[in-house]
Amino acid sequence: MSAVPETHAYDPKQVETSAQQFWNASKAFEVSETSDKPKYYCLSMLPYPSGALHMGHVRNYTISDVIARYKRMTGHNVLQPMGWDAFGLPAENAAIKNRTAPAQWTYANIEHMRSQLKALGYAIDWTREFATCSPEYYVHEQRMFTRLLRKGIAYRKASVVNWDPVDQTVLANEQVIDGRGWRSGALVEKREIPQWFLRITDYAQELLDGLDTLQGWPESVKTMQRNWIGRSEGLEIQFNVEGGHEPLMVFTTRPDTLMGVTFVSIAGEHPLALKAAASNPELAAFLEQLKLGGVSEAELETQEKRGMDTGLKAVHPISGESVPVWVANFVLMGYGTGAVMAVPGHDQRDFEFATKYALPIVQVIQLKEPRNEAERHYDSSQWQDWYADKTREFELINSAEFDGLDFHEAFEALAERFERKGQGQRRVNYRLRDWGVSRQRYWGCPIPVIHCPQCGAVPVPDDQLPVLLPENVTLDGLKSPLKADPTWRVTPCPECGGAAERETDTFDTFMESSWYVARYTSPGAATMVDKRANYWMPADMYVGGIEHAILHLMYFRFYHKLMRDARLVDSDEPATNLLTQGMVIAETYYRLNADGSREWINPAQVQVQRDERGRIVGAVLASDGQPVQIGGVEKMSKSKNNGVDPQSMVDKFGADTVRLFSMFAAPPEQSLEWNEAGVEGMSRFLRRLWTQAQRHAAGGAAPALDVAALNTEQKALRRKTHETIAKVGDDYGKRHGFNTAIAAVMELSNALARFDDLSEPGRAVRQEALEAAVLLLNPITPHSSHALWQLLGHAQTLLEDLPFPQADPAAMVRDSVTLAVQVNGKLRGTIEVAADAPRDLIESLARAEPNTARFLAGSTIRKVILVPGKIVNLVAA
Repeated sequence: MSAVPETHAYDPKQVETSAQQFWNASKAFEVSETSDKPKYYCLSMLPYPSGALHMGHVRNYTISDVIARYKRMTGHNVLQPMGWDAFGLPAENAAIKNRTAPAQWTYANIEHMRSQLKALGYAIDWTREFATCSPEYYVHEQRMFTRLLRKGIAYRKASVVNWDPVDQTVLANEQVIDGRGWRSGALVEKREIPQWFLRITDYAQELLDGLDTLQGWPESVKTMQRNWIGRSEGLEIQFNVEGGHEPLMVFTTRPDTLMGVTFVSIAGEHPLALKAAASNPELAAFLEQLKLGGVSEAELETQEKRGMDTGLKAVHPISGESVPVWVANFVLMGYGTGAVMAVPGHDQRDFEFATKYALPIVQVIQLKEPRNEAERHYDSSQWQDWYADKTREFELINSAEFDGLDFHEAFEALAERFERKGQGQRRVNYRLRDWGVSRQRYWGCPIPVIHCPQCGAVPVPDDQLPVLLPENVTLDGLKSPLKADPTWRVTPCPECGGAAERETDTFDTFMESSWYVARYTSPGAATMVDKRANYWMPADMYVGGIEHAILHLMYFRFYHKLMRDARLVDSDEPATNLLTQGMVIAETYYRLNADGSREWINPAQVQVQRDERGRIVGAVLASDGQPVQIGGVEKMSKSKNNGVDPQSMVDKFGADTVRLFSMFAAPPEQSLEWNEAGVEGMSRFLRRLWTQAQRHAAGGAAPALDVAALNTEQKALRRKTHETIAKVGDDYGKRHGFNTAIAAVMELSNALARFDDLSEPGRAVRQEALEAAVLLLNPITPHSSHALWQLLGHAQTLLEDLPFPQADPAAMVRDSVTLAVQVNGKLRGTIEVAADAPRDLIESLARAEPNTARFLAGSTIRKVILVPGKIVNLVAA
């Protein structure tokens, strides 16, 4: 074979530019609804335009692109769109820091990130692109909200929230980390403010039931959603309060423990607490203390239990005894009724509280059949162990006429009693709470409501939408421009014409990302979506991070049901399949500052020493040669300064190499550890494949393949080719095993490297193998495949319009097979036999295999176990 001319060496930049120019000129990835092929809608979670892509983006969008390209090659009409989740607090913070308007910062970032995505060669229909901060997008969201407001699904009420005093905004529970705001780091406070809500709780049961239909979603995600919805069946019970106060309503899933109630806990914001504090300065001061801290459940569970007696007494609904009413810091008004019946004998949180404040603890549950003497006696340290064992049976004690009943008997008896007396009722409760959709910030979609002193909250009429967000503003970090600008804020009431003011809160950005899936289907539509939505919806594949499993995906599903009920879409769920990719992780390095803080150093600035196994055992800063500390492997982040710039990798190795590594280093669902040596390995593989194709092409056009004329070695290479086709097709189509698909093509390349047959039949099977490798890799390395296909003698074409290779079953039939020979289960040799060799011949050859014969010397063969096509095991004694 001739050497590869230098002028034809693999040049990623030239190869990628050429392919992208061809795709752009042919509008290769623009799709319509007129195709006669089955549709396939492949969607990635849209990025926030933070300024530059990170490796998490690259991995996410490469996974989607591989699926999209593969599906097109298997005969589908594929839509893969892209947009920008452009509203949000980071733009405000950046605007303050950089002395620019959020809109200017956002649009500039979009321009840059779009160019990065295009450089990576994703098969995106860019005609459907939008930014959620565009009025053409959010007008439909505003119109939908006014409709929901008129239907009563949207409403406004005062709510206790997590308040970030630095960012001046409400935080979701998940945005409170160790009692601090996730971005500012400020200590979070409880604050009661008016908030806008959507009644997601009206859809709680449907959201729960719908999970059973989502067969293509990971069980882990569905479990998280089930737990978040938190359906529970129990009783709502009325506790009267002495002194003529309003009764307390409590919900419990364990009414069988009712006789163990020794006090009632209420939230600091409960009307009874506020009433009691009016004449109790000490209690009033305590309620003020409770306003510090957030409302996240994680914080409530871990914080020290604190409380104070209100001096009020509740009446036990069975015994009639008085029980004290305490304010407790772990009870919130936003959850349930803001009141909890406390059973310290059988609840860990109540037990800790009662122990701290010397409140009575009464046992009312015991094991029906104790296994030992210790279980016959109540011990507060073991009740949790009892409850955890679902195989044990319990009965009531110290419960008057309910003694001896089990849980179900007690539940029915108490439910019947309270319903008959009007003191309670059976209820299904949900942990899920209505979705708070308003945020106290500027850079978001304006909420289309006008507040009138006479008419109240009035939805903005459709003919006055969109309510435009002013974009040319200056932020001082202290006050929202919407609140500060009277020319924007003050407006006539649409109903009475009197002086009124616009709502100055803006929507939570989860609103925009809850329906963008549908907008992609209907670019340019005058309404939220048009009839094209029902062609594409639901999405066939949705790809994104597991960190969005609860909030985004719950709202995503809920909003789709709102659209269905508005007759905008016909489907019940927005996506039938979900792939949650793992994080991209990398080593971290740091030096300690004089004050003990850590200065994180980017891995690109570090030189490492490795042991014989490749493990990092030391590191120095390249600029000064002095040691740095090894911080371990963590998610790529700005805070740890361990991110790798994708653009630098593309510039150095080419987009296809970066794509190839991101798919090879780990299965999609697992974390990917960044390793530049691995990237270099992928670059070497692509160059080797290029060299193999070029050397083959240098010999001229390959002859037609004549299967009947092939010899044993030629058949072996052809068999390897079609085994690889079958393997890769299975990996792409069934398991998304892109890493094993790449490994299979690498094995085929290695087989080609060993195949030095220059005969006409030999060149024909090599041509088939190279063409297969190029097409099999096309979803992952589309630029290289585009060029290699031409190098192999074909006209320039869109490879996605070629059929994905299909394995020929006849090519995979083996004339002979290699069998492992074992003696008593241990491998001792191998034999080559005809594929249809009879058993007695196989046994004879196995016994005669030289190494096997040595281990059999002096032994008697008792049994022969044959696994056809794989193993011969000689059992000897």
